[in-house]
Amino acid sequence: QLQLVESGGGLVQPGVSLRLSCAGSGFSLNYYTIGWFRQAPGKEREGVVCINSGDSSTYYVDSEKGRFTVSRDSAKNTVYLQMNNLKPSDTAVYYCAAGFGVRGTLEPVQYDYWGQGTQVTVSS
Repeated sequence: QLQLVESGGGLVQPGVSLRLSCAGSGFSLNYYTIGWFRQAPGKEREGVVCINSGDSSTYYVDSEKGRFTVSRDSAKNTVYLQMNNLKPSDTAVYYCAAGFGVRGTLEPVQYDYWGQGTQVTVSS
C-alpha cells in the first residue's frame, strides 16, 4: 500500500523554526516529485514548494523563498520541509504529496498520492 505520512507539526511561537517530515512507505519517493502544500481555515489549498524526482531540483512559491527549505533523504525515504521564522500567517494544515512524471509544479491536481496532513499553529 502506497502511503505518505507527515509529522513534525505543532503549536509554536512566532519566530521559531519547525521541520516537517514526509515519510513514504510502499514506494520510493526518489521516483516522484514531492510537493508540500498547506491549507489554512477557510482558504484553498496552496502549494509551497516541490522537490523534483531525479536531480532533486526545487521550485518554491515566491512568497516563501528564503524562509522554507525542502530536502530529500533517500536512505530514509523521507522529504523534509524546514520552516524558519514562522509567522501566524503560516498557521495551516501542511500536506505532502507525490506526483509521478511531473516537475516543478504546485498544481494539486498533478499529484497522485497525499498524506493526511499535520497541523502547524503559530501563535503567541
